[in-house]
Amino acid sequence: MRPFTVHRGKTVAIMEDNINTDQILPSAYLNRIEKTGYGEFLFDNWRYLSKNPRVDNPDFILNHPDRKEASILITGDNFAGGSSREHAVWALNDYGFRAVIAGGFSDIFYMNSLKNGLLALTLPLEDRQELSSLTSKETVTVDLEKQIVRSPYKEYSFTIEEEWRHKLLGGIDDITETMTYEELITAYEEKWNDFYAFK
Repeated sequence: MRPFTVHRGKTVAIMEDNINTDQILPSAYLNRIEKTGYGEFLFDNWRYLSKNPRVDNPDFILNHPDRKEASILITGDNFAGGSSREHAVWALNDYGFRAVIAGGFSDIFYMNSLKNGLLALTLPLEDRQELSSLTSKETVTVDLEKQIVRSPYKEYSFTIEEEWRHKLLGGIDDITETMTYEELITAYEEKWNDFYAFK
């Protein structure tokens, strides 16, 4: 997993509450076997007027030319409820988002995000409204080390569990963490191999 230390990027705001995982990535795209290639289908039903051929919806914010390079999503309360699909996180990652700032997240999405290196953090509505008003020429810095979101005009503090902060900073996923116990695992396997060989 990519470490997350300090990220500087443009923002895009979809300030709706209760955006669910089916809206983030419709179930029609869950039959892929890899974790990549989902960015094209992010917010699919909102992003396109038609699917075959694909015609962009010019009114949807991700299709605005000055927002297409956004890497920080500002959104509403209760983000990513509904289905527990991890694919929603993969789609956000694949599109290029590094952080999602919401009023709150479903528990499963929150865990899936952190395990995939996507920083999901919460800020009050007033702070998110201020961030959502930034122009496409203004950048925001998300500093996980200092736990600060910094706009050109203001700093916003956020909290995160120390265990997850440590893992994100170091790019430590479940496999990486397991491998820190490699010597103990090897010793355990050798012990039982010897036991069964003796029997």
